[in-house]
Amino acid sequence: MSNLSTEETLQLLQSGEMEVEGLVSWGSNYTFLVRICAPEDGAEVSAVYKPRRGERPLWDFAPGTLCLRELAAYLVSELLGWRLVPATVLRDGPHGWGSIQLFVEHDPNEHYFTFQGQYPDQLMRVVLFDLLVNNADRKGGHILLDTSGHLWSIDHGICFHNEYKLRTVIWDFAGEKIPRHLVDDLVRLQEKLDDDADEQIAKLRQLLSEREIAALRRRLERLIQRPVFPQPGPGRHYPWPPV
Repeated sequence: MSNLSTEETLQLLQSGEMEVEGLVSWGSNYTFLVRICAPEDGAEVSAVYKPRRGERPLWDFAPGTLCLRELAAYLVSELLGWRLVPATVLRDGPHGWGSIQLFVEHDPNEHYFTFQGQYPDQLMRVVLFDLLVNNADRKGGHILLDTSGHLWSIDHGICFHNEYKLRTVIWDFAGEKIPRHLVDDLVRLQEKLDDDADEQIAKLRQLLSEREIAALRRRLERLIQRPVFPQPGPGRHYPWPPV
């Protein structure tokens, strides 16, 4: 990861000069690896660029909103203080407007299924996060282990639907109580959602519809009132492919 502060990283992602290094060959939407640099001081980072016009239409998500959901997921991660989603911004790029997310240096051979049973505290946060954002596609390969042992979650383009859409490979904690310190984090998020003066909350409301914000509140309230990791629901609750 970059040695820059979060604020410096966001500023660089937002306004640095962008150069496309290549097309990421996997995935259903156009995704590019880019290099972003600041000519004035030489700072540079690698990032993942997902242009809006490269999004594949989906029957159940409004067109052109996947990049918005990428940023919304980052904001929720930051509001929780969990540092799960890499720094993300929205901006114009070589292929049009879209999301730009800091690239996480990691071993591509490592993913959820290779370190399953390890990092339980971090994985609990990932599970709760996916429940909150209603992640419809938590594959094992969407969890990255960086060189410092920190887990990052990526690919949140199909989250925040107002209807139940959760599909995930992580059911390790099903039926277990949610630890008190994580419930406290959820309560703090609930309080922040009522703060009209909070800039991040205001931005979140611009990215998601009123129905999606209301559904996020309901999911949050249910987890606080019944702090237990849920069991897999009926129907399709695993993504495909799993990695």
